Amino acid sequence: MIDLFITAFIDLRLLDIIDILLVAVLLFELYNLLKGTVAINIFIGILAIFLLWQFVSALQMELLSKILGAFFSVGFIALIVIFQPEIRRFLLALGTPAIIRKKSRRFLFWRFSLKNINLLDVDTIIVACQRLADTHTGALIIITKQNELSQYLETGEIIDAKVSSPLIENIFFKNSPLHDGAIIISGNQIRAAGCVLPVSNNNELPKRLGLRHRAGIGITEYSDSIAIIISEQTGRIAYAKEGKIKLRVPPAQLKDFLEAEFSQEDESNEGAEENTDD
Repeated sequence: MIDLFITAFIDLRLLDIIDILLVAVLLFELYNLLKGTVAINIFIGILAIFLLWQFVSALQMELLSKILGAFFSVGFIALIVIFQPEIRRFLLALGTPAIIRKKSRRFLFWRFSLKNINLLDVDTIIVACQRLADTHTGALIIITKQNELSQYLETGEIIDAKVSSPLIENIFFKNSPLHDGAIIISGNQIRAAGCVLPVSNNNELPKRLGLRHRAGIGITEYSDSIAIIISEQTGRIAYAKEGKIKLRVPPAQLKDFLEAEFSQEDESNEGAEENTDD
């Protein structure tokens, strides 16, 4: 028995170790992706059925083993349907350069920088947010990075105008037909207004958050954009990034955050700012 164990250990190749580490990393990232959503309960249930299948197969319980095996053989398509939002979020994150910037701080062989090309007029946005907050005017402002959110631009009215405080205030004026949706800003252009955004399904969010806040969080779960939310009830400012929200943000703190996110400096200096957002 010991000889078999030693032989199996000797036959262990470097590629086998890499294979195991990659699977471990994949499972860890999958857990982080599903954490805080209903999908994590479904995933645990599927994992329990899989372990049961392996157990009955080892006991040579052929009938039950065939039933569970048939479930997994035809269940792949069902899994795609069930986990469609999570798969979409994973593929969007994988195809966004932001994930490379994040990993470049961990791995030495990814030491190339990707610079942000957005020339955002931060002061203009801060002035607009301050005025909207003072008048308790609800607002949802989305600022894009690499992902320009083309699919969501089509849900609103195309504007393509330079960012200005009066324009933002007029869009979110309570009698404006576009005030219920979000505006999307790319570069220093207001691309569209009245846009419909996906709402976050994160069950860990505070129950008091309304649809405007959940939509702001939702769009940052699916993209690398930044969402600024102004509460109509309290007049307080919040911002969301990567599915996480920061509430009760003073204008000065919001300005520092936006300047750090949209500065022209090397993105490798961004790590310290991300740690203070949560």
